[in-house]
Amino acid sequence: MDVIKLLPDSVANQIAAGEVIQRPASVVKELVENAIDAGATEITIIIKDAGRTLIQVVDNGCGMSATDARLAFERHSTSKIRQADDLFALHTMGFRGEALASICAVAQVDLRTMRRDDPVGTRIMISGSKVESQLPEACAPGSNMMVKNLFFNVPARRKFLKKDSVEMSNIIHEFERLALVNCAVEMTLIHNDVTLFSLPKANLKRRIVALFGKSLDSQLIPVETDTAMVRIHGFVVKPEHCRKRGALQFLFVNGRNMRHPYFHKAIAQCYEDLVPADYQPVYFIDFVVDPATIDVNIHPTKNEIKFEQEQSIRQILYAAVKETLGRFNATPAMNFDEADPFLDVPAADPTPAAGRDFPAAPHTSADPSYNPFRQQSSGFTPSAQNWEELYRNFAAESQSAISGINESQQAESSLLDSLPDLTEADVAAEITGTDGTPQADIIAVGNRYAAMPDARGLRVVDLHRAHTAILFDRFSKPEATFASQRLIFPEQFAIDPADQPLVEEIEPELTRLGFDIAPLGQGVWSINAVPSAADGQNPASLLSDMVRAVADGSADNAAEPLRQRLAMALASSAAFRADRQLSAKEIHHLLSELMALPLPGYTPSGAPVFTILTPADMARLL
Repeated sequence: MDVIKLLPDSVANQIAAGEVIQRPASVVKELVENAIDAGATEITIIIKDAGRTLIQVVDNGCGMSATDARLAFERHSTSKIRQADDLFALHTMGFRGEALASICAVAQVDLRTMRRDDPVGTRIMISGSKVESQLPEACAPGSNMMVKNLFFNVPARRKFLKKDSVEMSNIIHEFERLALVNCAVEMTLIHNDVTLFSLPKANLKRRIVALFGKSLDSQLIPVETDTAMVRIHGFVVKPEHCRKRGALQFLFVNGRNMRHPYFHKAIAQCYEDLVPADYQPVYFIDFVVDPATIDVNIHPTKNEIKFEQEQSIRQILYAAVKETLGRFNATPAMNFDEADPFLDVPAADPTPAAGRDFPAAPHTSADPSYNPFRQQSSGFTPSAQNWEELYRNFAAESQSAISGINESQQAESSLLDSLPDLTEADVAAEITGTDGTPQADIIAVGNRYAAMPDARGLRVVDLHRAHTAILFDRFSKPEATFASQRLIFPEQFAIDPADQPLVEEIEPELTRLGFDIAPLGQGVWSINAVPSAADGQNPASLLSDMVRAVADGSADNAAEPLRQRLAMALASSAAFRADRQLSAKEIHHLLSELMALPLPGYTPSGAPVFTILTPADMARLL
């Protein structure tokens, strides 16, 4: 009996969908790329429930006939190529003919399309690769594709979709990539009837600013080079604006997005001597090469691309970015605190040089009786009484503000100050043994470590990690709420559009932790208060780091509770840094709190808080 069977098309399409359609963002990518290949100049993307309920893409492209609309959903049907050699002369985004077949295999599809010269269009409805109907219908020229109930027939895939905020963030990231490589196309993104982006036609820099905020306008510097092998143009950020988290890094080739670690490393090396090691550059670099010298048929997502002359292009890219940064930093900063020998001006000779005539100084006169503060008959008249009244009001208001600040500082102090206030006698009692014999004191090693005797040898504690573990234990308790430290002058912080859904989701938890934030529009939020435990931190940097940390954690481990991720992000950011010198009493309090934790030996991320140096370890080291 034969055991090998040919799989039905519906099963084969579902298998292909596992690679091509991974999440709602994948559907957006494939449909928008099809619209661009159809010559669309206006594309509208409508999303419902982060793509679970609806993904709709409306374009004004060339449209399709009734026959083409039916064939478009068959596997390996495409208008982009005719033979294998066409793969090396690609000027379109798609070419495999798998996207639409994969989409209709795992969703319910409703397509309305019409060519410009046709009197009537066509409407085709497909569910799970099965064509339910195809009828003539009046519609606008172009295509209107609706993908409903994604993964409705694949429960396992639908179950493991992440939260709406995460999936919507992925859609926005995909929209950003598509918008950057298609600046000549008007693009609109709508989610749950709210317009997130409405981008007109623009050049690359204007499109970058429209997507990521006006602050980038003054931070970008152009990169431009043109050789027989490759033309490179785009923008890199000034070194002082590199980011520790959430760096915007985009590479394009021939109007296509790509991931290329080799080229990324070349750009990062240009910044090595200009920024700290943990900071990353922001860049938007476009490569234009001969299509015959690249291979885009590497991965179903078509984001991995092989270059025939990769090493040479890498060197050209490195030289171009390095030259741009060098030109930007070519002018040294002026130091007015040091004398410049080239600026020494010789003293003027009071004796006129022979044969030279100097013009006589103009005659000036002054009225010795003039007093600008004297009472005048008209106009503004300063009054001593007015100045005294103004000073009294100023003094009263400033005293009231100072009193309010003092009261808030007394109500909420920093974490270390809020630890139990032990007297010197209490400290002495705690560092003595049960028999009353004093034990060795804790030894501070720099501003980061502390050492103390242990039964097994010497215990060395990382104070920053210890503080992080203590803060995490406090912040992660579900019943705990934390007081806020009001800011005299609210600060503003801008977030990437892709993080906007995440900030809206975590706002209640941020309020519980002690933050008070409010949206101002255009991705800008106002910070009115911060947790008292984070007193002394830069509010905008603190909140931005937390959002990026939670976003990164959501991508890596969606099962971890949001409260745990927020607590870890805030604890890591609010823990004291090595530039603060702790007193012996503060170190003792910190270690007392640490040893009271259920698991004092590790931070929530798994990093060790302390280690034990045994006599054997010391002998080996010495």
